[in-house]
Amino acid sequence: MPNKNNNNKHRHFILHGTGEIKEYRSPQQGGIRLNLPHRNRVQHAGNLRRQLQEVQDEADTARRTQQNAGMEDDLGIQVEFESFPGIELAFEKLARERSGIELLNVHYDHENKPIRATVFVPDGKLNHFENLIRDCLAEKTDSLGRSRDNRLLIDTIQKIRAASIRELWTDTDETFPTVPENPFWWEAWLPIRGNQEATAAAFRERADTHDIQVAQGCLMFPERTVLLVRASLAQMQSAMPILNDLAEIRRAKETAAFFDAKPTSEQRALLDFLLKRIKYPSEGADVPFVCVLDTGVNRGHPLLTPTLTADQLFTVNPAWGVNDTDGHGTQMAGLALTGNLTELLVSNNTVEVNHRLESVKLLPRSGATGTDPRHHGYLTTEAVVRPEISAPLRHRVFGMAVTAQDNRDRGKPSAWSAAIDALTSDSAESGSNPRLLIVSAGNVDDLNAWCHYPASNDSDGIHDPAQAWNALTVGAYTDLIQIDDADARKYKPIAPAGSLSPFSTTSIIWEPYWPLKPDVVFEGGNAAKDSFGAVSMSSLNLLTTHHQPTDRPFTTTNATSAATALASRFAAQIMAVYPDLWPETIRALTVHSAEWPPAMKRTFKPTDGTWSKHDYLKLVRRCGFGVPNLERALWSVAHSLTMVVEDYLQPFKQGTSSQPTFCDMRLHQLPWPIDVLEELGGTEVEMRVTLSYFIEPNPSQRGHYSKYRYASHGLRFDVRRSSETTDAFLGRINAAARDEEDGTFHSGSDLWWMLGKQRRHKGSLHADIWRGTAAGLANRGLIAVYPAAGWWKTRPTLLQFNRVARYALVVSIRAPEVNVDLHSAVANQVAAEVQVES
Repeated sequence: MPNKNNNNKHRHFILHGTGEIKEYRSPQQGGIRLNLPHRNRVQHAGNLRRQLQEVQDEADTARRTQQNAGMEDDLGIQVEFESFPGIELAFEKLARERSGIELLNVHYDHENKPIRATVFVPDGKLNHFENLIRDCLAEKTDSLGRSRDNRLLIDTIQKIRAASIRELWTDTDETFPTVPENPFWWEAWLPIRGNQEATAAAFRERADTHDIQVAQGCLMFPERTVLLVRASLAQMQSAMPILNDLAEIRRAKETAAFFDAKPTSEQRALLDFLLKRIKYPSEGADVPFVCVLDTGVNRGHPLLTPTLTADQLFTVNPAWGVNDTDGHGTQMAGLALTGNLTELLVSNNTVEVNHRLESVKLLPRSGATGTDPRHHGYLTTEAVVRPEISAPLRHRVFGMAVTAQDNRDRGKPSAWSAAIDALTSDSAESGSNPRLLIVSAGNVDDLNAWCHYPASNDSDGIHDPAQAWNALTVGAYTDLIQIDDADARKYKPIAPAGSLSPFSTTSIIWEPYWPLKPDVVFEGGNAAKDSFGAVSMSSLNLLTTHHQPTDRPFTTTNATSAATALASRFAAQIMAVYPDLWPETIRALTVHSAEWPPAMKRTFKPTDGTWSKHDYLKLVRRCGFGVPNLERALWSVAHSLTMVVEDYLQPFKQGTSSQPTFCDMRLHQLPWPIDVLEELGGTEVEMRVTLSYFIEPNPSQRGHYSKYRYASHGLRFDVRRSSETTDAFLGRINAAARDEEDGTFHSGSDLWWMLGKQRRHKGSLHADIWRGTAAGLANRGLIAVYPAAGWWKTRPTLLQFNRVARYALVVSIRAPEVNVDLHSAVANQVAAEVQVES
């Protein structure tokens, strides 16, 4: 039975061995279903053949150029296939891996526009497409009379042409260079071609012959290597024939400028009084660490010194040193350690700190990575690994408040965000050391935009790398509305107390298939405005540590950087109470504890006053799942209990053919208070479910729902309905694969869910709330966790289909309006079987 704490608080039920493995089978799926108008075979084939001949002429020229450059291997050309407008190109059918024909990228433009796919065709293999056209003309069939005429592919193709540098560009149109002679940093995305390191080395060598600078370091993913190169458009165009191992190119990003520190009127005496009230953990204590990835930390600040020794300061570049000359990193460290100092300085209470700090200097100063010749993702990887090498067994959470300056990705994975996903899932070591990374969502920096709050939050999308699936992405809300600054009487706070901060970016402008971000929001301060415009004010900011404590001990900071530091502290506080929980579970408990303040819901209330599932979806994309509550994250009480499950399943297995199939799902029969719920009858209660797992990334611009999926696997949850038998429940879960595979969704009877399965299952963290009567909840204690497709399944040649995936499942029941002891009812059922973390 869980240990009791003071004030009738109990530790959560940590459940092990509750999951029963069931074989999971997906319904058989048909092929691609395309609404194709039939074309005149002879006329259409003739057009495509003429275009192929033009490509062949260019391929012959490219071969001669490559041979003259000394290339012996990887001869070939990039070819672009374009669909008819409004027709889905059957792009997966373009690839022929055994022949070395590889799909490089896919361009999805606006609705009813052509789809364009770029394919690498080895020298001498263009005849493959000529054969496809010939079979279509001949209306080829197999020995059983089944069609083998390739018409599903041929009739989708409108144009075939040799690809230029423009066809390899998968970034936004606005970022494509307009001045051919101006050099800048590019991201070069390379295919594997059998040997990842050899392909990257060959690219470096060939780039050097055209005076193209290639930065040290790279990011390696299962089917892509990302290098940073500096060149002009003219150089890249000239080098195209010999740089035929490019799959995609994008513009490298610059990081956002940090907020300037503002002076405060606090005196050193306040700091001295605060230090007398703080209880720090000892240097050798087995406590969690918050590792701040930023501009370094000045450990000489008296507030930070007791938790930050010299050997806990690191840097990704020894030439930078470890100290903070910018100020931002020390500001983040103060918030990550003790929170907003304003709250501590107005109190006389003892402050107990149960975690320590680490620092990695990821940037030398504001915006430094914009000119650093190393990739942001590479630098972040270096920053994470260095403290782990020093102390590999340490429990830590990484907090990073560094983002790009723009929002052009709109949810699409980038090299940087994919690096975050690789670090969290520990894909380099097959998942042996998953990590919790907390990342800021990025800021709305335009003062003029703040005047249009909250519309300005919607128009500025979450910044790279905060679209990472596995990261805990943090936005900002605010409770700060009191303006005390001098000469500020005419100013009014922009955001109401309890609502979204004017600084916070959202994912409203993202395509609907990308993850729901941010995940949560923490205090990030407010801004003010008068009739002339908007400004940032010290009284609407958070108080924290100054990087030059001999000048003044305190300064102010704000926005999603501050919110991220607070979120890192929050996670460390959970880890201190539950040290054995997985990073996935800490992330789940943080999100699970969150709620939307009433003011936040009022700000985004639908015009008709009625909340639909779509309205809640938009609320999540703006404000995450709300503001986390530490008490709910740590403790269960009589009328509100939480059950935490950590478990594994194998999503896929080798099928009878070469294509892997779905393997397992797990059924969790939870210790449910059936009798108590039935006695409550029509009383309104709430069940909340959160599923958290980490995916391994495989980034490329080759389709969101195709076999070239970004995520290694997906997991889903569902709950037995009140009148449903176990067999009927199993049948419904098995049928759910059809929704995932063919993109059709049947909401079914999820009327009582806030989001429903169609909306909640995005990314790698899924949360939803069921509200109904206690009697209706009584029979819902059976929860299934089951797989959805990912590249482990759809890319069998990578030999990852037999991997095991782990997950955290958090379930809570709340009956806040009645005096009922749900907790004791569950405790009596689990009794000695419940393993309590100590």
